[in-house]
Amino acid sequence: MPGRPRSPAQHESTAAEPLDELYEALAGILNEEESTRCYKNYLLPTGECVTLSESMAIISGGTTGLVTWDAALRLAEWAMENSAVFGDRTVLELGSGIGFTGIAICKTCSPKAYVFSDCHPHVLKQLTENIRLNGFVPEPEPAHRIPAEPRGRDAEAASCPKPKLMVAALDWGSVTEERLLDLQPDVVVAADVVYDPEIILALIGLLQKLSPLGADRKPPEVYVASTIRNPDTYRLFQAELAKVGIGWQIIPAPSSSIFLYDVQPNVTILQLDLPNTT
Repeated sequence: MPGRPRSPAQHESTAAEPLDELYEALAGILNEEESTRCYKNYLLPTGECVTLSESMAIISGGTTGLVTWDAALRLAEWAMENSAVFGDRTVLELGSGIGFTGIAICKTCSPKAYVFSDCHPHVLKQLTENIRLNGFVPEPEPAHRIPAEPRGRDAEAASCPKPKLMVAALDWGSVTEERLLDLQPDVVVAADVVYDPEIILALIGLLQKLSPLGADRKPPEVYVASTIRNPDTYRLFQAELAKVGIGWQIIPAPSSSIFLYDVQPNVTILQLDLPNTT
């Protein structure tokens, strides 16, 4: 996830804005007490596993992005029940963390291409390792717009049983429309990225840059899964979406829980309606 070291659960439990020095001190304490990694296996309905190397510390390496959060598990459960949303399409994930949601979608939903993204170097390194750990080989990010897929027999010959995977370093505050156009997403997903007003504004700024992609195609479908810890923060996200003309609706939760939770999370998944600027 982008931004300075924060635990979403701790951050949203209060409306106050802690000092940066407190974040640094907390990160140091947690790193000293829990600095080891562990391997976790998440069993999928197909019988396959998602295997991840995760940090045992909530904050590690100056980021909260080295652990798997409940919203990522819930979004993956929803995706597996709605695999047609992702089948043969290009998916961009914002704030991928260590990769659980994306790897689960790639193993169960048959996307054409999947772009994992984050901005923290430690997270990107661990994300790439986890992608390889699960049998995928990420490709270099394209330097220019990806050409259209061949049709007919050529398309059949070019088809691959595994999706194309890329890992992109995306800073939400500075990413350009051209960069997003190069990625050509049909679907955009994100999990547990709505927990800080500063991050919310940067996220909405990025979503606005996706809207002009409708110049020669429809804007991408967008799905954002959030664990609601502080209702005020969540309402702020909805209000800021409305200010810029991005519609939203709550979509039904997955009908069953596949993964284990210590406590059933209060996760809501929003489908966003980006305006078509054509």
